Amino acid sequence: MTLVILLGFAAIVGVLTTRSIRQDFNRETANAADELKQSIKLRLVEENGQYGIRMGKDSPNLDDYAASQNAVVRVVFPAGNVIAQTTDAPYLPPPQRAPTQEFARYRIESRPIPTSVGTFYVQYARRLSDVEARQDRVRVFLGLGVLGGAALALLAGLATATRAMAPIARLTDAARTITRTRDPSLTIPHPESKDEVADLAITLESMLRALNEARGETEQTLARQRQFVADASHELRTPLTSVLANLELLEMELEGEQREAAASALRSSRRMRRLVADLLLLARADAGRVAPHVPVDLSEVVAEAAGELEPVAGDHTISVDAPAGAELDGARDELHRLTLNLLENALRHTDPGTAVEATVERRNGEVVLSVEDDGPGIPADLRDKVFERFFRGAGDRSGSSGLGLSIVRAVAQSHSGTVTLEEPLDGRGARFVVRFPARTA
Repeated sequence: MTLVILLGFAAIVGVLTTRSIRQDFNRETANAADELKQSIKLRLVEENGQYGIRMGKDSPNLDDYAASQNAVVRVVFPAGNVIAQTTDAPYLPPPQRAPTQEFARYRIESRPIPTSVGTFYVQYARRLSDVEARQDRVRVFLGLGVLGGAALALLAGLATATRAMAPIARLTDAARTITRTRDPSLTIPHPESKDEVADLAITLESMLRALNEARGETEQTLARQRQFVADASHELRTPLTSVLANLELLEMELEGEQREAAASALRSSRRMRRLVADLLLLARADAGRVAPHVPVDLSEVVAEAAGELEPVAGDHTISVDAPAGAELDGARDELHRLTLNLLENALRHTDPGTAVEATVERRNGEVVLSVEDDGPGIPADLRDKVFERFFRGAGDRSGSSGLGLSIVRAVAQSHSGTVTLEEPLDGRGARFVVRFPARTA
């Protein structure tokens, strides 16, 4: 914008200045011709019986007069014959009625000199290149001024913008740090000036403070909820155990429909006990309560879990490939629960006759447990949701609580491991892979 303004200013000033220079040049030329006309005196002389016109003794020296303005002077007859002229004067056209004319890059001012013997003319001419050179110098100076002014404005603008944007840059860096650390308690830098940027910094700091308070309240609420779930689950275990014992006794003592009612209540109670146990395990995982870890051979745990499910597998075929030596540091009961949930998940969500295979191996410093079946597999749109709590697919007919795979993930994370749903090796079914850090000798 500064460059555009300077260009417009230079254009206007250039036009006005060059026009003024040209007018001054024309006026100086005309005034010089008028003065010269008044000072030239012509006289009639006789030489060898012939008469002629000569410059009077009191007339000015033409060379000296013209030198001050680098001009050319000629005194001529009306037809153009020369009476007197400056040294090396070029040819100029005869005077015409117009007192001013331009010829051969000269501006010519012609003035009549009346005498008793006739009218003669003085021609005063100046080179147009002189005035054009002055005009060109003005244009060059204006161009340099425009470029210099634009350069200075650019440097000043950059310096001002850099100084003005420095607080914004500090706010941006602070925001990036908060984004990276996810810590809203960090301090926002305050600019020294009391302007809009300072108001923005104060507003952002107030917003972060409010977010930090809301985050703290949310964390406290979640902690209380986890504690409540853990406490409730723990407190429910004792009465559930009593209820189960009484229902088992009633089932043995009663007959007929009463026996069936007691058996149904017993099944529901067992399901409730398992749900309470699942909730207690997840609540402890959320609260960061880690059970004591001891050396455990995962192959033995997998074999025990498969043996426990074998009587209830029905038409499913369970195979285990778990060579000894796959040791890791962990809680045996939780690892048993993890394996049991993976195998039960495969049995529940596949049709009878489906083969389920559990494999344990030690590879690259890890103990890898994989449970794979040759069932219909898991739809692609559900792969990211299977580890969510209480999630059950549309075709779930087992009546599960939806916590099995959530518990698998919680146990894996508590053992510094991971669980993923991968593509089966043969391209059919579902394949869950759990990786644990292997125990070092």
